[in-house]
Amino acid sequence: MSKRTSFFFDERAFWHSAGQYNAMIPVGRWVQPSSAGGYVDSPESKRRLKNLMDVAGLSAKLSMCSGEAASERDLLRIHPQAYVDRFKELSKAGSGELGFHAPVGPGSYEVAAISAGLAIAAVQAVFKGDADNAYALSRPAGHHCLPDQGMGACLLANIAIAIEAAKADGGLGKVAVLDWDVHHGNGTQSIFYSRSDVLTLSIHQEGCFPPGYSGAEDRGVGDGEGANINIPLLPGSGHASYIEAMRRIVIPALERFKPDLIIVASGFDANAVDPMARMLLHSDSFREMTRMVKDAAQRLCNGRLVVVHEGGYSEAYVPFCALAVVEELSGVRTEVDDPLRDWIEQQQPRTAQRDLQSELISQMVNDLGLPMDG
Repeated sequence: MSKRTSFFFDERAFWHSAGQYNAMIPVGRWVQPSSAGGYVDSPESKRRLKNLMDVAGLSAKLSMCSGEAASERDLLRIHPQAYVDRFKELSKAGSGELGFHAPVGPGSYEVAAISAGLAIAAVQAVFKGDADNAYALSRPAGHHCLPDQGMGACLLANIAIAIEAAKADGGLGKVAVLDWDVHHGNGTQSIFYSRSDVLTLSIHQEGCFPPGYSGAEDRGVGDGEGANINIPLLPGSGHASYIEAMRRIVIPALERFKPDLIIVASGFDANAVDPMARMLLHSDSFREMTRMVKDAAQRLCNGRLVVVHEGGYSEAYVPFCALAVVEELSGVRTEVDDPLRDWIEQQQPRTAQRDLQSELISQMVNDLGLPMDG
């Protein structure tokens, strides 16, 4: 059973460097260089996931794979030629900004093409039946990237590129993209905003990134009207609110849409110790959300599920959250214990705060025309 879960990675994806930043603040004037050595998008959270999987014995029980770098033809299905050319120039020059908080370092174009290629390979493996489900350890991430502008450490729209590659190659039909990165999946939303064949859902901390954005009223336009759903949650909402949002909004929306494939944009920055957000999830939060979407995939699209790694910036804790997702995908439980699980559980919001968030979720359910008892 476990060998039917494919895990796609490439060591070169860990070698992307975005230059001198302190968190997301460019170094200079009053800003000192980071003691950690650079941008918030350190490779260590992802490298340590792979290391933990190896040490725990999980890697040996999966189908460990890689993929070809995305071709320029793949990129041009989403990104205009001018953007691709500018990206290449900055990458060759060794530095520059592709957009809002989207720094480029030496060789970033080649590494980003590898990252997009991992997403392509994962989608193809599941869509063609070579794997039941798959995980792509992509870096740099992609869900903030607009067609003509990088954003938030995202330089290529990995998931959108993978979707269009599968549509061009094998006639992939309806796709649902569930984004539970703590930051809004604005790039994916913008790319498919007028499309009816791709349902985009984003659970995110309200106003976090892009700064000030909620998106609760943004539902798509034209043919895509109703095919975009945003679920902004209050800072500190915690485990119970995420599970309620999944149960009452995400799963009913998937059942209404009836996708042929589900892709999860899986950021782990909603964890309780992440430096870039203020939510309170632990590893079992991600485990339970994975279980819910995996069950939905079994009912709706023969289990076809792909998880693509997005953000998550706690080097110490992201590996435990991501390991829980891979364990749930594969059905293999290791002996790894989450050292922060009980501590984070004690920090969960009180009843009054949960009730407030529940009321807001009920309003979203009503506005979306979903069953109130979903």
